[in-house]
Order: sequence, then structure tokens, then C-alpha cells
Amino acid sequence: MYENTTLVHNPTFKLQFLAPKFWLTWLGVVILYSLSWLPQGVQFSLGRLLGRLVHRFVKKRRKIAEVNLKLCFPDMDEQTRSAMVLKNMENTGIATFETGMAWWWPDWRIKRAIGSIQGLEHFKAAQDSGKGVLLLVPHMLHLEMLGRVLGTDTQGIGFYRPHNNPLMEYFMTKGRLRSNEFLIGKRDVKGLLKALHNKKVCYYLPDQDYGRKRCEFAPFFAVPDAATTTGTLLFSSSKKCETLSLTGVRDEQGKYHITIHPAMADFPSEDENHDVTRVNKRMEQSIMQAPEQYMWLHRRFKTRPDEDAPSHYS
Repeated sequence: MYENTTLVHNPTFKLQFLAPKFWLTWLGVVILYSLSWLPQGVQFSLGRLLGRLVHRFVKKRRKIAEVNLKLCFPDMDEQTRSAMVLKNMENTGIATFETGMAWWWPDWRIKRAIGSIQGLEHFKAAQDSGKGVLLLVPHMLHLEMLGRVLGTDTQGIGFYRPHNNPLMEYFMTKGRLRSNEFLIGKRDVKGLLKALHNKKVCYYLPDQDYGRKRCEFAPFFAVPDAATTTGTLLFSSSKKCETLSLTGVRDEQGKYHITIHPAMADFPSEDENHDVTRVNKRMEQSIMQAPEQYMWLHRRFKTRPDEDAPSHYS
């Protein structure tokens, strides 16, 4: 059914993973696995501490977050922006521990962390009409946990970039397959289209700067010309696809809340810039539910319409 595709169902452990070049990776994995069994509150406290260390010593990443927030929220005063950056770094630290939770927690522990899941009826409506779902998801820092939480009800298809480290790729894939039916490599367009044809729920993250190729420059928050992928439209244009979006938030008690929003009407149209602007608006609305939990550390605005324009991040 999915011939000539790069689907990942069950990664294979290889003896080469025991080679010395992977020993540091093994150390990191063992530490993260061990810490994942601590109480959630303890892990979050350690995560905040880690985030503060990132804020203090990893100045390059802190600078990227500062630039992104200044570009997106030019009216935000400096004190508020500085506080947001620190909070974002704390959430970045927490995200490290959330990765371990998502990959190794048993189902009963995941279910205890669920606050609410709303809008699942939109999946059913799309599938009852004979279509798959392209689910637009912003790069929230707790993305791994959101996938695991949603997977307690609906197992989706992950469209992802394989890790450069083969051992990390093994653990990452094993972890993600606890909540996904299978994974598809990001270059396998045909594989994702086939999954949509078979009425699957497919995760797609359209909110980062993937370069000048296949992009439109469209508004994103206060930035009028953010490079925005048109890959969304490639999949959405399939007759077997409905395009929905997701909002995910972690509350102060460590509970995760997911909302599935209705399908985008009359999408896509014949105007690519208008369409990706609508996608960006959906991402903005989701991000604003918990902006400190968004991945502001990515160089979202590295590609500019004028190739000779200076980098925002220099």
C-alpha cells in the first residue's frame, strides 16, 4: 500500500551503536532516561534551572530569542521582553525533560498529565467525508509531549527530519512511535500524500524558515515578509485532504491541553500568498495561548526578500 516510500514502523537496533563513538550519546540517553522517572514537578524544577543556565551562558540562542520577540512584538517594552526571554529559556530547559517523559513514560502516567483534549470531532468529520487530515502544528517546546498526549486517543503520522546521529535517531523514532502509527521522512512527499489518501491524521509544522525554495514572503506577527513554506499548499491541494490546526498548552500544574480547530474553509485558493498568510494567522493564534512556550530560539526570519539585506541575527 505504501510502496516506494520511506516509512518508519519499527527501527532496528544495530551492533554498531555499541561503538565508542556513541558512548557519549549513550551517557546522555541513560541520564535522561533515569531522570524521566522522577516526579514531574522535580523534573520541571530541574528544567527551569537548566533553562536559566542556557540563558546565562548560551548567549547566541538567547540573542536569537530576543531578536525574534523584538521583531514580532515591537511595542513590547524591554523589561517585559527580557522577562519573556527568561521564561522562554526556562521552558526550553523543561522541554529537555519533557522529551524523556514523552519517549519513556508508561501510558498511565501520560494519562495523568492530560488536562483536556477538545475538537476530536473535526478529525471524524474529515475522515467520514473520505479525507485525511493535514494537522498544522506550531513548534511549541513541549511538542513531543503533545504528540504523546494526543496519541492516547488518535495515533497520527509524523512527517519528520531524521536525526543526524543514528543512535539518537533510533531512540527518537522508538519514542515517537509510542504515539504515532508510523513516521515519514520529510522528503517523502508521495508517502504523505498516500497517508492522506488513506484518511490518516498527518502532523505538519509550517511555522519555521525553511529557506527561499518553495516559499512566499507573508506576514507573521509584526514581520511583514517572513519566509513561509508553500509545502502546506502542496498537501492541502489534494482532494483527499482537510487542513486543520492544533493549539497545545501546558498549564501551571503540568497538565497538557490540546484543542483541534475546524478545517480551513476554501483552502487552498489560487492565491498562494493569501493562503500562507492564513496559515501564519492560525499559527499566531495558537502561539499566543502560551507565547513563552514557543520555540523562539529558531532563526525564524533568517531568509529575507532582499538577499543582500543584512541578517537580523548578525
